[in-house]
Amino acid sequence: MAVIADMPDFWSNLADKIANDMPTRLPSVKSMLLNGGQIVLGAQSYFGGLDVGNAPSCANPQLSCHNQTAIEDLCCFNYPGGQMLQTQFWDTNPPTGPEDAWTIHGLWPDRCDGSYEANCDDKRAYHNIRDILESFGATDLLSNMTTYWKDYKGQDENLWMHEWAKHGTCVSTLNPSCYSSSYRPKEEVVDYFAAAVSLYQQRPTYEWLMDAGIEPSTSKSYTRAEIQDALESRHGKPVTLGCKGGKFDEVWYHFEVRGSVQTGEFVAADPDGGKSTCPYSGIRYPPKGKSVPAPTASHTRTRTHVPEPTGPPFSGTGHLKVLTQGKNNGIVIGIGEWYQQGTPAKFRATQHEDGFTLASRKGKCAVVQGMFGCGPKIKDPTVFASDGSSLSFNGSTTFYAKGEPTKWDKVVIHVDDVNGSLGTELEVEWQAA
Repeated sequence: MAVIADMPDFWSNLADKIANDMPTRLPSVKSMLLNGGQIVLGAQSYFGGLDVGNAPSCANPQLSCHNQTAIEDLCCFNYPGGQMLQTQFWDTNPPTGPEDAWTIHGLWPDRCDGSYEANCDDKRAYHNIRDILESFGATDLLSNMTTYWKDYKGQDENLWMHEWAKHGTCVSTLNPSCYSSSYRPKEEVVDYFAAAVSLYQQRPTYEWLMDAGIEPSTSKSYTRAEIQDALESRHGKPVTLGCKGGKFDEVWYHFEVRGSVQTGEFVAADPDGGKSTCPYSGIRYPPKGKSVPAPTASHTRTRTHVPEPTGPPFSGTGHLKVLTQGKNNGIVIGIGEWYQQGTPAKFRATQHEDGFTLASRKGKCAVVQGMFGCGPKIKDPTVFASDGSSLSFNGSTTFYAKGEPTKWDKVVIHVDDVNGSLGTELEVEWQAA
């Protein structure tokens, strides 16, 4: 240590050189060299003295999503969930978490193409996350989660349980068989939450946006490019931006991992198939707990990652009504198009683990090439979510059309407006039959 203390310039210059060569790596090499004990001490405080040597030891691990041949050792290579998404919320109604911080949504393993596994091990779908963390002495980790890993309904532990069961059990390197003989049951639960919190701490969304002049406001609006540039310049790769009704409320940071989630290196990566759902301009970023003006016209793009439901799923049979500017303005007929008058078609909602699917007498319903439709040729129905009584697709309840139907016309319903050519925004509302 005395030698290192006498050579600060050498280590500083070396850290700068390596950090410049590898700008997208996490944690930064510079912070590791200049503050080498910081990461270890952080882990020890989270684990309450737990022997992190129980995690798999990986020699020359490969970067996930980049293998050319099959990898046998899935304790040192995350598969099939090779891309990790650290996801964050900005909940304003009700306001959730500190006013000057985004909150944690989760840590999700994707298959490198935007699809993902879910609920991979029912036997490890633990319901007592707090008790598990306390049993390992992970008091600092638990304190951090209590502040920043928040559920907008106030049911934090239910959110933790959900994220672990749905996503944590699908991380191959967290399989209990990957640990040493001194493994303690449920140790991988602590590893999962510690990794998620560590990534979150190193991706301070609120701070990065403020540094770029993007602050919560009841009057200002921002462009998608402004927000993307602010976060991409710090993360090192594009991020996925989520909006609902033109309000900015979610960010996904994408990573690939060299080695295990417990001890590996997280490397910033391009999004794996998901697309931002924020409009190109007029994005509102409201302060927590304050009202904002009604949304103006926005144009969103589709993402392929199935969203998590934001409300109770539709169930049974019902009708789909069309609303424009909050007022009833027609119905959805059996083929999935917007019609001004007539007898509403009956739709059946079937529950799915991520939401629900829809079908009419014409057939199953799906989003095909950005358009909503139902028919006998559809074999793989789309999974939808709900926000109250409104139909939600990819986190948004806003749909689009070229214009309103005339008395005898039908109009196609679109889920996105990539080119900004669709002039009418609408919502689709469920009415139980």
